[in-house]
Amino acid sequence: MAMRKFYSEIRGLKVSEVPSHVKPMLSIDFVKNAVKKGLDNYHAKYIQTSSIDPLYHVCFGGMIFSYLVALPEERRHLEHQQQHAKEHGGAH
Repeated sequence: MAMRKFYSEIRGLKVSEVPSHVKPMLSIDFVKNAVKKGLDNYHAKYIQTSSIDPLYHVCFGGMIFSYLVALPEERRHLEHQQQHAKEHGGAH
């Protein structure tokens, strides 16, 4: 939704006008206000309504985070297994 809004804002601009339109969006204050607005909306939508969704968000977010943290080690392990199989005449 935010990308659609951003696209509709810059769609009518000339290429030379885009940097002057985007530059204020990259300021610290703009980012702080955007994060604050997002957290306020989240609080109003889920916390004040006593929804169980925040628990799901934490659980699934934790699973995704742990998967991404373990992924490099798993890739190294798989690469080592494949290299070992090549050296010793394995099927792979």
